[in-house]
Amino acid sequence: MTEQDQSALIEEARKVFSGPITFLKSAPTLEFLPDMAVNEVAFAGRSNVGKSSLLNALTNRNNLARTSNTPGRTQELNFFDVGEPLRFRLVDMPGYGYAKAPKDIVRKWKFLVNDYLRGRAALKRTLVLIDSRHGIKDVDTDMLDMLDGAAVSYRIVMTKADKIKASELAAVTQATADAIRKRPAAHPDIIATSSEKGMGIAELRAAVLESVSQG
Repeated sequence: MTEQDQSALIEEARKVFSGPITFLKSAPTLEFLPDMAVNEVAFAGRSNVGKSSLLNALTNRNNLARTSNTPGRTQELNFFDVGEPLRFRLVDMPGYGYAKAPKDIVRKWKFLVNDYLRGRAALKRTLVLIDSRHGIKDVDTDMLDMLDGAAVSYRIVMTKADKIKASELAAVTQATADAIRKRPAAHPDIIATSSEKGMGIAELRAAVLESVSQG
């Protein structure tokens, strides 16, 4: 993509995300999933990675996605409609890797997420959020394995990039790129973001729009 095309995409994405965005529904099990009227982009990440804050920054809302005081408790897929008329949907997947989550909740999470990933034709890409301060952890590797197994295209988004030095961010981004290089479903480009500072948000909006526009 040329620099001019990228600039045009960023501007279009800005307009889309400044328009109507509304909560549609929560799906605790597959039978509650909405119809596949439009393409979807899902957000995945371990508990405390900053997923709710990023979704709020992405949509320029303060409380579109609620930040939970009890990580690992929300075990539902949350769907948000973007655009009027409807353009696409954002899907907030339940956080994973919370150490104190009961085993039955962890098991329920795995069934729900795995079934959704494998059976959702409308899902065009999953954005996997990785904390810039820690890089890929074992629980993240499990998620990437699940996405590769389901043949769902995914892209890594680094969060909290303002919390570390630029040199450290470059190093962890490179290490992450090296780790996903041979993964079949991984997008090679990584986006570094900061919900607090607004870093990378415009590029992330453009990446979402691009992924749902691919048919």
